[in-house]
Amino acid sequence: MIATDLKKVLIPLIDSQIPTFIWGSPGVGKSSLVQQIANEKKMNFIDLRLSLLDPTDLRGIPFFDKDSKKAVWANPEFLPESQSLEYGILFLDEINSAPPTIQAAAYQLILDRKIGEYNLPKNYSIIAAGNFENDRGVTYRMPTPLANRFVHLNFDLDFESWKIWAFTNNINKRIISYLTYKQSDLFMFDPKSTCKSFATPRSWKFVDDILNSKIDEKLLEQVISGAIGKETAIEFLNYCKVMNELPDIQELLKGKKIEIPTKNSTLYALCIGIVYALKENFSITSLTNVLHFSLSLKDEFTVMLIRDMQKNDIDVESSPAWKEWVTAHRFLIS
Repeated sequence: MIATDLKKVLIPLIDSQIPTFIWGSPGVGKSSLVQQIANEKKMNFIDLRLSLLDPTDLRGIPFFDKDSKKAVWANPEFLPESQSLEYGILFLDEINSAPPTIQAAAYQLILDRKIGEYNLPKNYSIIAAGNFENDRGVTYRMPTPLANRFVHLNFDLDFESWKIWAFTNNINKRIISYLTYKQSDLFMFDPKSTCKSFATPRSWKFVDDILNSKIDEKLLEQVISGAIGKETAIEFLNYCKVMNELPDIQELLKGKKIEIPTKNSTLYALCIGIVYALKENFSITSLTNVLHFSLSLKDEFTVMLIRDMQKNDIDVESSPAWKEWVTAHRFLIS
């Protein structure tokens, strides 16, 4: 299930407090998706890595109560207060990387919403996630009783869903442009490979952070190689040089004539650059000039440009040039 569909499904499952398990390869964005939902719904988000816990951490530690002369369990600090009325998500990440003893301790919490004397607040939902067992990560086979306590959904990586997320989160336009040009480089995880660095949505976010840092440009190749692998890093940085060949986008927005690049790689970079320029300084006049310019592009690029503008909530239909564009490309949208 692609990210956009998975999000649509998760929201009602969270609202209904149905325990759900998200399966996916490393770095595809499982935890980011759940946290995004929590942020949009203004819910608390508790990210609990079960693989780092001991059974006593989850169950709590007993101590002697001198008044009742009984052993009383001290609830773990990382769990929300039972009396809390706030809405939240308890996210159990890497649950199938936890030893069987930890998984067993989680049985009652997941199904009965309690463990020992502790009760999960009534407005909290439980979502869990883990890597596929054939991804060569540290995983334990999930016991049948635990597996039966979840609705299981697979996270299928989809470039268009990632692209929407990238635009929304202001990922560096060079990254979006390069991956639009070479979509296969978004995810290059190979369970059989021994390489420590490989491209995933998560490691491309690292590249975004690296580009926004003050690292010396002479050292960028080595650092980016440590995030996405040397071969991919070299291709990406070579592509970045292409962006220096772009015509002046600000002149285009003003309606002035610019030379249309002939290389596809430069056209991909130009289209992404136009979308970012419109986002930063939108006006009906600029949009109209862009639509007029798009009429001179190859069909695949003019359609991609329009779709990317729509993904960024740019109302292309508000321009008086929209009818002209639709008339010119009616065979593509019919």
